[in-house]
Amino acid sequence: MKLSCLQENLARGLAVVGRAVASRTTLPITNNVLLATDQARLKLVATNLEIAITCWIGAKVEQDGAMTVPARLVTEFVNSLPNDRMDLQVVPPGRNVQITCARFSARIAGVDAEEFPPIPSVGEGATAQVDPQALHTAISRVVFAAATDETRPVLTGVHADFNGETLTLAAADGFRLAIQRVSLIEPAPAHTEVIIPARALSELNRLLGEQEEPVLVTVSPNRSHVQFHLKNVELVSQLIQGTFPNYSQLVPKTYASRVVLDVAEFLRATRTAAVFARDGSGIVRLQITPGEDLTPGKITIEARSEEIGDNTGEIDGVVEGEPAKIAFNGRYLQDALGALSGGKVALETTSPSSPGVLRPIGSDDYTHVVMPMFVQW
Repeated sequence: MKLSCLQENLARGLAVVGRAVASRTTLPITNNVLLATDQARLKLVATNLEIAITCWIGAKVEQDGAMTVPARLVTEFVNSLPNDRMDLQVVPPGRNVQITCARFSARIAGVDAEEFPPIPSVGEGATAQVDPQALHTAISRVVFAAATDETRPVLTGVHADFNGETLTLAAADGFRLAIQRVSLIEPAPAHTEVIIPARALSELNRLLGEQEEPVLVTVSPNRSHVQFHLKNVELVSQLIQGTFPNYSQLVPKTYASRVVLDVAEFLRATRTAAVFARDGSGIVRLQITPGEDLTPGKITIEARSEEIGDNTGEIDGVVEGEPAKIAFNGRYLQDALGALSGGKVALETTSPSSPGVLRPIGSDDYTHVVMPMFVQW
């Protein structure tokens, strides 16, 4: 293998695939990154056996070949170099990669590319195209609601339902549920439901920031892997096997009280209360009070701790229905409100022991359900 490329392009490519390098593994080769020539470009590949990221960068290839090198070492070295042309080549005794840039050079001991784990192929599976920014928003609004506890593996993933012209993403951890619908660029050829690991979607979300072309999503015929194809980047992830809960049954169909609030004000008040809630089991209490005559309705947000004190905040809102009291975990409220980009949000409640529902005003694509906490009022 012998080629040349720009330092900034190689550094960017290593940063992209580096997110998939295994941190703790019993297979040392997964600590390496694969460098390979591919159709007059340099291909970089990293995998932790659960997800794999491939990135292509422009290069002048003089001799085809492939080799793996320690990911952390080569990344730190390349990042320390000046922005200049880089020359890479495999030198005797055959497993060393020599990297030269300006007046710097290094020889890094590698491992044969044949020992690198094969990257799963999705083949001719079901495909769909999604607008990158719409997908970015959808992932941001649901991925945090997935469980981190491995006791129920299906809840550590995000349920993806490709149906007609709509992709529905849903995540739940037993205490909250986030549902986001996204329009597909073209109708899905077949109704497909899979569970994608939340970590894989988080890594995909990091790659979507500068993406402009539609994202091509392909599910393998045996429903074992999913591939996301972006410009010059591919991410392949294992799918979680199992049955996701029927989450539509968890969304309340009616409400006794509904208050419409400014998202920024609601989030600020919740964060303020959370300062005191940290020593009070994270409990934030909400009291909804309808307005009288010409006065607006309001919501009172408070938290208390026996050791450090208490806090009360009020914000105006448009209240519909009865007065209500309900308590939530403050972090769950902050996560849900933080996922919304301003505007207004409606909080719907039925009773202190029933779930609360958050819905952004002006859009029916997002629903967030939060289980209440039981407190003494």
